[in-house]
Amino acid sequence: MAKLQPIRGTRDLLPTEFRRHHFVTETARQVAERYGYDQMATPIFELTSVFARTLGDTSDVVTKEMYTFEARDGESVTLRPENTAGVARAFISNGLTQSVPCKFFYAGPMFRYERPQKGRYRQLHQIGLELIGVPQPTGDVEVLAAGAMVLEELGLKDRVTLELNTLGDNESRDVFRSVLIEYFQGHYDKLSDDSKNRLLKNPLRILDSKDAGDRVLVAGAPSYKDYLNQASQDFFGAVKDGLDRLDIAYQLNDRLVRGLDYYCHTAFEFTTTELGAQSAVLAGGRYDGLVGQMGGPVTPGVGWAAGIDRMALLLSEEPTKPMLTALVPLGPDAEAKAGAIADDLRRQGLSVDLAYAGNLPKRMKRADKAGAKFAMIFGDDELAKSEMQVKDLSTGEQKAVALESLADELLGYQGGVK
Repeated sequence: MAKLQPIRGTRDLLPTEFRRHHFVTETARQVAERYGYDQMATPIFELTSVFARTLGDTSDVVTKEMYTFEARDGESVTLRPENTAGVARAFISNGLTQSVPCKFFYAGPMFRYERPQKGRYRQLHQIGLELIGVPQPTGDVEVLAAGAMVLEELGLKDRVTLELNTLGDNESRDVFRSVLIEYFQGHYDKLSDDSKNRLLKNPLRILDSKDAGDRVLVAGAPSYKDYLNQASQDFFGAVKDGLDRLDIAYQLNDRLVRGLDYYCHTAFEFTTTELGAQSAVLAGGRYDGLVGQMGGPVTPGVGWAAGIDRMALLLSEEPTKPMLTALVPLGPDAEAKAGAIADDLRRQGLSVDLAYAGNLPKRMKRADKAGAKFAMIFGDDELAKSEMQVKDLSTGEQKAVALESLADELLGYQGGVK
């Protein structure tokens, strides 16, 4: 029988790696709370139309990467490849259009059938923020500041660069789209097949092409900034001023685009040079046309998503585990009372590992293997005195501690007081 393995592009998150993921997620959640964002979750699968309608029929995600299948009732469903569309669908279907602004934080798995690379998997994990119902540039500044703070608190601030661009409003976009089509039509024979397919439907996507021949043409393409109307320039100026006031550094990149029509104004990416070809760590932008395109009222939105897998790879230090203490009973009477003692200590806030069986050396070896900082050893003598022998496993020091003050004693070490 063949040995069972995870499906290609997926992996098991064992405790050490999961701890890194949890640290990223929890750090981001706490930052989001400080900005007033509430955590929410959408189903990991939706009707295929949620994504096909919003991601565009020329996008790689829709044409090549979605996990789509027919449910038993005959409906086409898709494992979510990203979460902004799902959040927008939830905003509409839960009747939240009269409750703006809505501020959401999410974390969870996404699914894309693509070639696995460093920091990129077919089941990937993302965190994200969505601010729905705020049309002013202050909204863009807020979500950017929240993303910058997440990266800072993860220790990644000096290892990423914020790249910033504007897509302007619909009027500016329509003008630039026409100019771009005219330019690339003049070089049609040199375009890749994918870019030829995108030319009339989604020409901005060509600017993001990874094809070497396309990149040569893109280098000579017109620049978006030359076709912005005054309103778009003013909006972008307000975003830049807001970032300057918060001392958030950025680099302008006029080739940074979002190809879908519901995107407008601010587009941004926090990038790194430490993950090979996959440089984007956290990316987002304004999507004022998304909710309307999905059948809701025209509602502004701005947000970002970030790859937990990539952030976890970049962490410089391993997240610390809660301090673990091993309970080591010796003798039948101690064994009989060990479970109740361990449970009482856990209720008081301690992490306690109970050594299940074996002599003292075996139990101490288990305590060390589990990563315990202290061992609480007790037998008949300790029970008679209502105390424990507490051994520091890193120094070998041992002392008797009264059972009634045991939790306070150890919690003092756990909190860094001792």
